[in-house]
Amino acid sequence: MTVQELTDALRSTVLRYSPGERIPSSRELVERYRVSPVSVSRAIRELVAEGVVVSRPGAGVFRAEPRPAAVPQGDFSWQEVALSAEAGAPPARVVDAAGVLSALAPAPPEVIDLNSGYPHPSLLPERALAGALSRAGRRPGAWGRPPVEGLPELRGWFAREVGGGVTAAEVLVTAGGQSALTTALRSLAPPGAPVLVESPTYPGVLAIARAAGLRPVPVPVDEDGVRPERLAEAFAVSGARLFVCQPLFHNPTGAVLGAGRRRAVLDAAKRAGAFVVEDDFSRLLAHADAPELPAPLAADDPDGTVVHVRSLTKAASPSLRVGALVARGPALARLRAVQTVDSFFVPRPLQEAALELVSSPEWPRHLRLLARELADRRQLFAAALARRVPGLLPARLPYGGFHLWLSLPASLDPVGFTAAALRHGVSISPGAAYFTAEPAPRIRVSFCGAENHTQLTDAAGRLAAALASLG
Repeated sequence: MTVQELTDALRSTVLRYSPGERIPSSRELVERYRVSPVSVSRAIRELVAEGVVVSRPGAGVFRAEPRPAAVPQGDFSWQEVALSAEAGAPPARVVDAAGVLSALAPAPPEVIDLNSGYPHPSLLPERALAGALSRAGRRPGAWGRPPVEGLPELRGWFAREVGGGVTAAEVLVTAGGQSALTTALRSLAPPGAPVLVESPTYPGVLAIARAAGLRPVPVPVDEDGVRPERLAEAFAVSGARLFVCQPLFHNPTGAVLGAGRRRAVLDAAKRAGAFVVEDDFSRLLAHADAPELPAPLAADDPDGTVVHVRSLTKAASPSLRVGALVARGPALARLRAVQTVDSFFVPRPLQEAALELVSSPEWPRHLRLLARELADRRQLFAAALARRVPGLLPARLPYGGFHLWLSLPASLDPVGFTAAALRHGVSISPGAAYFTAEPAPRIRVSFCGAENHTQLTDAAGRLAAALASLG
């Protein structure tokens, strides 16, 4: 059943309810219609937008009060022909945001969220953000037009964070990490070209590549990151001139690129005449017990092989969409041109607020508190899983980020287990979206989106119950 078919079926059912009557929970709908939790979430969002239902956090979803007669619905069937007009013409674009929407979908009110890609609001510096935004709004020229590259002071801060002699002139401020990745892939590879990606990898990278008409080519990852010998082979076989990687706290595995592999990765790219896009999204998410972090790949790259991506969003707020691209040579001019054509510049008030935040005493204090809380949550959740379902845990726990990459029995369908978990009140992410080819039986769980430690412990028990329910 497609999302549209599910939406139509739910609409027909809900319209028979009385105004204010509660509709079945998401878990019940998953069971009744034999669909995924994401499909249910998207269908409900569509019905909320139509005014058929209303969602009340903590209470559920209810039949909405009837609205005045609406304007007759138009005939949109012509759009299907118009939007498919390029089908079969190279390069074919595939605009599929399913993997990204799954990570962004809020969990139903009655469900423990182990799917979130962002920390729970209680883990974010909301008071410091409010103060930073207030001070930013009073800065002279705060509402004027910024340089297209970004505020010099903010570019300088990002440059110092990367290190390795990077200067403010080599930094381009972006509207968050996703925007930076989009600009990088569109700038550095022509439509129709292959692009090497880790396998598994962040679904947002796959969505960007396919929407740009690029062809993702997988390169295997193990507990020490991407395998350099396989990377060299992939460059040779595919002819790719671009490799996208997450060397630090890889999403979803949590791996850190081994010290012995860092130079091999750069050497393989240099031999191929290729760029390495380094997505350093989780550097600010190191746990309190983490060893000293390796420097970014860009800090040891005088030749401009690495294009570095950094963002404040994960550690600060989903809505503080401020990040940076770091590049050297002609690539920087290309990145600047593409971003300017797409969006002109990042709004100055947002840049000013980001600068106020990272320059304040509250920022290092927040990072220390976040590091301790992430370490505590990792240990508590892993211990709870070890007591109930030890076979799911990875051999090595990550010391940064907020995901665990769990192995399922080979006979178990990750999508079916995801549905069973939702029926038991837990939202998780099935592993298929993280692969470009044949997926392994995996799921990703996040320990940052739950409200508190009690929920995490409870979630481990619910996952065990879901596993038992499938035999």
